[in-house]
Parts: sequence; structure tokens; C-alpha cells
Amino acid sequence: MLVVLFAVAMATALAGCARGGNPRSVGSSEVPLPRGTHVVRKVRSCDRGANAYCSVQLVVVGAGYGTSAALLTGEAAALKQAGWTSTLGPQGKEKGSDSPGHNLRLTYSTAYEDLLALDSGYIQRTPALGRALAGVVFAGSPALSLILERGSS
Repeated sequence: MLVVLFAVAMATALAGCARGGNPRSVGSSEVPLPRGTHVVRKVRSCDRGANAYCSVQLVVVGAGYGTSAALLTGEAAALKQAGWTSTLGPQGKEKGSDSPGHNLRLTYSTAYEDLLALDSGYIQRTPALGRALAGVVFAGSPALSLILERGSS
């Protein structure tokens, strides 16, 4: 009986840990952003499969930047200044960057390019992020789409 109670207690404790502080989860505060930008949408997306992980999907606007391309250049500079290494993005015009120590991976693009790739079926984003991308693109705001997850390229 004692063994059964111990097993139930351990299973309950482990189940609680899986919902809470997942070492594979990430937060938006870990992303270096250029000055004058702000996050207009943040969505946490998780894959509960065999290699469970969570990512943070962000839409970032920089009103002081003339274009999304200028904002993209500003993001690349902010990442470089923070010691991140530049890599290729997984699709088309996406860019990638690995954090110092290579424990975080950032994929980023202009909001327009990500919206176009989403509409074409080349990439997947949560519906909430897709709506946010459409909103900033149709408003004409200089904006980026970012995905942060554990691991490197």
C-alpha cells in the first residue's frame, strides 16, 4: 500500500511539473529588441509531442522606423550587439539568430513577408498571430514577426 501511495504522489508531482516550469519554454523578455519598438501581440505556442517544446510568437511594431525593412535591420543590429550569431532562416526571407551559448533560436521576418508566407502555406502561425500580422500590415505599420524557441539552428 505504501508503494502505491508513493507512486501516486510521484506521478502527481511530475504531472504538476510538466504544466509549470518547463525548461524548454521561453519568454519574450529574452528577445533583444531595438529601441523604440513594442510588442503588440504575444502568443505562446506549444508542441506536446515526444520532443515537447514551447515557443513565443511575437508581432513587434517600431513606429519610429520608416519601413519594416529598416526595422528588420534594427533588429539584426540589436541581436548582434547582444552577442547573438546570425544564421539562415528556415523559409524564404526569414532570418535566424542563435543566442550566446546557442540555447535560444530566434526566427524573424518583416510582418508582410510572414503574412505572405502564411497565406501561401509555407509557414504556420497561430490564428491569433496571423490576425495580428494582418492588422499591422494593413495599417501600414513598420512591423516584424518573431518566433523564439529553445535550441539552435
